[in-house]
Amino acid sequence: MSVRQLVSRIEERTPAHRDRAVDGLRALALLAVPTGHWLLGGFDLDGGGALHNASPLSTFAVFSPVSWVLQMLGVFFLVGGYASVLSYHRRPSTTGAWLRSRMVRLGRPVLGVTAVWALMIPVLYAAGVPEATLRTGAKLVIQPLWFVGVYAVVTALTPYCVRLADRLGGWAAAPLIGSVAVVDFLRYGPYADAVPSWLGVLNILPGWLFAYQLGVSWGQGRLSRRGARVLLVGGTVLFAALLLAFHYPASMVGVPGEARTNSHPPSLLVLALASAQSGAAVLLHGRIATALRRPALWAPVVVINLSAMTILCWHQTAMLAAAVPASFAGAVPGLTTSPVSAGWILARLAWMPLFAALLVLIARGAHRFEQPWEKGTRGANARRAAAGLLAAGFAVFALRLA
Repeated sequence: MSVRQLVSRIEERTPAHRDRAVDGLRALALLAVPTGHWLLGGFDLDGGGALHNASPLSTFAVFSPVSWVLQMLGVFFLVGGYASVLSYHRRPSTTGAWLRSRMVRLGRPVLGVTAVWALMIPVLYAAGVPEATLRTGAKLVIQPLWFVGVYAVVTALTPYCVRLADRLGGWAAAPLIGSVAVVDFLRYGPYADAVPSWLGVLNILPGWLFAYQLGVSWGQGRLSRRGARVLLVGGTVLFAALLLAFHYPASMVGVPGEARTNSHPPSLLVLALASAQSGAAVLLHGRIATALRRPALWAPVVVINLSAMTILCWHQTAMLAAAVPASFAGAVPGLTTSPVSAGWILARLAWMPLFAALLVLIARGAHRFEQPWEKGTRGANARRAAAGLLAAGFAVFALRLA
């Protein structure tokens, strides 16, 4: 089938009521994840030929604003809430059945990637890949999967988010940003020395639920354009104030060696950015929908959305598929050399099309993990149980418990 025929078929099969703008926003947020990890994640090669994680932001703090553009999880949670509430209202049976179907859709690809890696680790070790490299790779693979766990939790809260949206509209998200602000004050304020280090964990749920709740309110028709302007302007002002007056770290991703991080757990700066992004997304909804009426623009959006979990779960594997073999060759600019020079940045940009091509190749096989499981035959149940045990073993290895 030619590309033109594929584009035509996708256009013909798209329902007239499909919200193309929401799908477009989701695709944009999805692509930001591998782009960010590939661009802002590098390696150091030690004397034994093993790879260790490194970041160009440790040397080039001036590039921190790049992370503001690539940190689009706020948009992802926004459209996730929007899509979930529409799906929730169309559920054919009980809330429990709806939730189970959502959890299975999230869990299948995670189980697939972790089980495959559990099988690959002993093979790679036998082939001469150093254990330190394998642990680095395992950490990179499991790193994006925290997002799936958090997303599953906020999805489970959809019925309660709907009730809050019905009562409070767009203001339903206000207590969440207030909660994060209080925890940040305790963590970084004048009494920070007396606060236990685990307190930041309290920001995880409200920090990521904030944009999801905005999406639910939007899907319920309770977030107006006026509210979107408040989010855009208020989020932008708060973001600037936190950076300039309260000296929050400029990077939206963790930087090795830095004592504070904005994303793990999310700080108030993350919510300020999510607020501005959410407001802009709502305001631009109509223009995006109009642009995506063009079949040539719409077709890639559909393909990306259909491969959403594959992209999230396997993009780090694609980068490792290039870097691990290169480590046997020694210092390869942009792959195994330390990210401490401008030349590294240029070399990494040159490698990114290869990462993308490898991800496409991997996705051709890995996409099966997004497909529905076979019905509960004895063989199918045995395969699922085996995959579960393999995934658990990989998690133990990745978290350095063994």
